[in-house]
Amino acid sequence: MALSRSSGGASILDLHSGSVSHGKEFVNIYKFAEKKGAPLPFTEQDFEVYRVVKNKVLALISHEFSVPPKHLHLTHPTFFSEITDHEARTVHDRYWHVHVDKETYGSFHYTSLVYLSDYGLDFNGGRLIFVSRAGNSTVEPKKGRVVSFTSGSENPHHVEKVVRGVRYALTVSFSCDPAKAIEDPHVRP
Repeated sequence: MALSRSSGGASILDLHSGSVSHGKEFVNIYKFAEKKGAPLPFTEQDFEVYRVVKNKVLALISHEFSVPPKHLHLTHPTFFSEITDHEARTVHDRYWHVHVDKETYGSFHYTSLVYLSDYGLDFNGGRLIFVSRAGNSTVEPKKGRVVSFTSGSENPHHVEKVVRGVRYALTVSFSCDPAKAIEDPHVRP
């Protein structure tokens, strides 16, 4: 996200589509870098690290939810997020509302978050809250921690507003519908 970010509190980078937050809109990072005369922002080694992480998350979901790996397909959007305490400027910056991933992103069956920064150290706020009549459950982000859950109405959730620092995460999503599958990202010529 060094080349571009949101003017509000939430920025995303989708390696697959190239979509990245830029001020109050989204641009294609690959075209944006080319236009600025900057080198391509990712190497094949970067994408290999991403594939290793994605495959580990897929294996975790397969094991925890007893779904054969062949029935799990990487789907979109899968993205890196950067959340700060900056004031929201667009609807995309308002991440703290309760939602259901299957309703927000129709392709999701399983959602996973890989945390890339630490709650209480790198940022305050930003915890993941699962909402339930029986009582809420809270996940405190920790670098390297992975949380995976089914994406349906059984798991309404939200992220607390970040009040200090920067929260980084990678959202990796899977579908059981092969028609919703996407390829792993790769270096573009």
